[in-house]
Amino acid sequence: MRKRQKTQSTRLRSTRERVKTRLTTPAPDPRWASVRTPPYVRVGARTTVLDVTDSLTVRDNRTGAEYEIPITDGTIKAADLGQIKLNDDTPGIATYDPGFVNTASCRSSVTFIDGEKGILEYRGYPIEQLAEKSNFLEVAYLLVHGELPTKEQYDHWVHHITYHTFVHENVKAFMQGFRYDAHPMGMLMASVGALSTFYPEAANISDPDNRQIQIIRMIAKMPTLGAWAFRHAQGKPYVYPDNDLSYAENFMSMLFKMSEVKYDPDPRIAKALDTLFILHADHEQNCSTNAVRSVGSSQVDPYSAVSAGIGALFGPLHGGANEAVLKMLRRIGNKSEIPAFIEGVKNGNERLMGFGHRVYKNYDPRAKIIKKACDDVFEVTGVNPLLEVAQELEKIALEDEYFVKRKLYPNVDFYSGLIYEALEFPPEMFTVLFAIGRTPGWLAQWQELIEDKEQKIARPKQIYTGDRQLTFVPAEERWA
Repeated sequence: MRKRQKTQSTRLRSTRERVKTRLTTPAPDPRWASVRTPPYVRVGARTTVLDVTDSLTVRDNRTGAEYEIPITDGTIKAADLGQIKLNDDTPGIATYDPGFVNTASCRSSVTFIDGEKGILEYRGYPIEQLAEKSNFLEVAYLLVHGELPTKEQYDHWVHHITYHTFVHENVKAFMQGFRYDAHPMGMLMASVGALSTFYPEAANISDPDNRQIQIIRMIAKMPTLGAWAFRHAQGKPYVYPDNDLSYAENFMSMLFKMSEVKYDPDPRIAKALDTLFILHADHEQNCSTNAVRSVGSSQVDPYSAVSAGIGALFGPLHGGANEAVLKMLRRIGNKSEIPAFIEGVKNGNERLMGFGHRVYKNYDPRAKIIKKACDDVFEVTGVNPLLEVAQELEKIALEDEYFVKRKLYPNVDFYSGLIYEALEFPPEMFTVLFAIGRTPGWLAQWQELIEDKEQKIARPKQIYTGDRQLTFVPAEERWA
């Protein structure tokens, strides 16, 4: 019996060695995979030795073969897994990852997030420093160009964005054609997409200078389109841009100006809006950014790509979370009802909105900044009665082991809705404000995509679960 087991073991080991020898022999087929001994990696027509400390060893229990998959920047290439197959007639291994929760679709130098530590950086600069010491247009320049501007570059940038805030009169007529109750996000999405027809040269995305002017145009015109969507819903005449004002002040003028000759914005409100724009400017590969990149991978013009991002942001799971927070706070009503609400959350009867995040497993750094911005806004508008409920809810939740254990901390949506409501924005405008702030990030990501030689048109794999090889029966027979 022992001799038989030994013979089987020797035969199996010999088979594995033959598999290894076969797979480590350089072959012309680009799907060829190296295996563990010796470690090779195929790069084009070259076969090079692989450092096993920077690789992942994968053993296919179906064949007994082992593969060395290179690890770069903490990731492996999905295409490398495609080399693992039963035989040449079967497809290789693919990954199944709904929602891309653990799949990197690109290399990016725009935004860094460490969710465990609650870190958010734009181009390496902490969000806390940018929100305190910078302004939105300077941050927009940083995102688009990858570095902070000189004085001359900044002045040039601000001048061009201010100059391009006006839109063609036909855009105004286009927006006036919407129903009186049209949702502002639907209007924004359609009008941004329509800009591609006013600037057909935007389709020439291979020209860096052409890309730059389209980026400037879009950042400049977004507040105009957003403000006009707001005025449209109120039945008020559209207000043209005022180039004497700053970016945030001009937006406020187009939103709120009535019969006065010159709108005089409160600097505290303008600063709070500017800060909110900074906080929303980019956030790595979220749903809307992924939409911009995915649509942009077809090499469409930037207006169409950003319009897709606006459509993604329109969804309640992405851009509408702060409205859900306000609804929750109103349902709670006052501080005395918070303990009962907390128990309802624990029992699964209530949902705690504005807490927790797909990325952050710590306090969202943006939430801390917005919390401070609330003070400036409420100093002008008066305190929102829901603020006390929000602060008490946050205090209790942060001390409760149930929420601490699950790493449920306030996110950016928890306080932003309170500011927007204090400024008398209807809930349907909240996401428009989000989109205005996010535009530089979308454009920075789009430009990075265009310049990335590794990128291809988006075409995810699928796992087919339907019927196969059915026989078609003509209608006259099926209906007989």
